Amino acid sequence: MRVITFQEPGLVSVSLEQPAELVAGSVRVRTLFSGVSAGTELTAYRGTNPYLNRKWDTEQRLFLDGNTHAYPLSGWGYQEVGEVVEAAPDVADPPVGSLVWGIWGHRAEAVVPAAKLVGHVLPPGADPITGVFARVGAIALNAVHAADIHLGDQVAVFGQGVIGLLATRLAVLSGARVVAADAIPARLELARKYGAAETFDVRSGSVAEFTRKRIEGADTVIELSGSNLGLHEAIRTVRKGGRVVAAGFYQGDGIGLRLGEEFHHNQVQLVSSQIGGVASWLAHRWDVERLQRTFMEVVHRGDIDVTDLISHVVPVDDAAAAFELIDKHPSEVLQLVFTFEESQ
Repeated sequence: MRVITFQEPGLVSVSLEQPAELVAGSVRVRTLFSGVSAGTELTAYRGTNPYLNRKWDTEQRLFLDGNTHAYPLSGWGYQEVGEVVEAAPDVADPPVGSLVWGIWGHRAEAVVPAAKLVGHVLPPGADPITGVFARVGAIALNAVHAADIHLGDQVAVFGQGVIGLLATRLAVLSGARVVAADAIPARLELARKYGAAETFDVRSGSVAEFTRKRIEGADTVIELSGSNLGLHEAIRTVRKGGRVVAAGFYQGDGIGLRLGEEFHHNQVQLVSSQIGGVASWLAHRWDVERLQRTFMEVVHRGDIDVTDLISHVVPVDDAAAAFELIDKHPSEVLQLVFTFEESQ
């Protein structure tokens, strides 16, 4: 069966691998759609992911000398939808024939523990492709939770890619007045459709100066551009004592991040949000599984139309060209989805 493999930085192939054996407690899922999470997957495509250059010690929670992963990287990806085509004799849920969302990578099929798919069945009538947004939606919701938004808060969301647009919509649903910032006009237009009160094209000047003139600064900024310069501008944008949620995947040294300026003088709170866990003050009530299910519930009751975010649906055999497009022409791509229907 087909699987997308990063052979080395910049080199993608569609390889063949043997189907896994069905074992007790598992189901076999045939993939329909697999979404690309551009930020994380580009770090693997470009070779900048810290796991490739540093060893993550799970006990000490430190990056040490060495590496955690090495090329070739097969089946990278974590936004999949498929049909359960076979179940072990001891499995009743999810039933054979159901459509499920989950994480098994860019591959034509996978054997997945059934327990990981309980509660992941798409409701009748739902568009199957919506399932590819479960994980990125959870990332956005996690950032909005970390922002600790209250009704009437002035919130700026930096970066209106897929996760930024979802964060914009979720912040609006949470009662915030949102200023959406990006450099791509089409994305700013989508942000307005998602309820942003104002949008700002970052090519035209300083978001910090704009917000201080309009609303005397933001209470909170959710930073999802993944840029160190974006993070610095986010720190400049919040009021004294305000919060910046750093939810982007920042690469390399923090060039342009000047912590002796507004961060120091305005006593800015800087909070990290990452999908490996939830905000510490919510951990007794929330976990990543609840984030994912909650986001999908929001989608299926019609509060977010995620299909607006899909810019490309591409056969898996065109994976190399797809990643080159995302890498070289990011402004042309929003959510790219691979289809495996012709690869069975």
